Amino acid sequence: MGEARRRKKLGLPPKKKNIKNKVDQSPRVFDWLPITVNQKDSLIQLSIRASWFGIGTLLIIWVVVRFIGPAAGWWTPADSL
Repeated sequence: MGEARRRKKLGLPPKKKNIKNKVDQSPRVFDWLPITVNQKDSLIQLSIRASWFGIGTLLIIWVVVRFIGPAAGWWTPADSL
């Protein structure tokens, strides 16, 4: 027996469907700006994560330019001439 028939036989209402699209019910930052408080917090977290990624990338590039490149003989730093 299917779920729908079983529920109908028992007098239960139809099963509710799972809605995966949750609507953000948090208040807006400003009434005229369509950005909610949760979206603002998510944007801040994203910008912090992106800045750490940028710092790490800059550090890796600096190590390559300053140490790995001259050690491998790819180039000579200007301050060692």
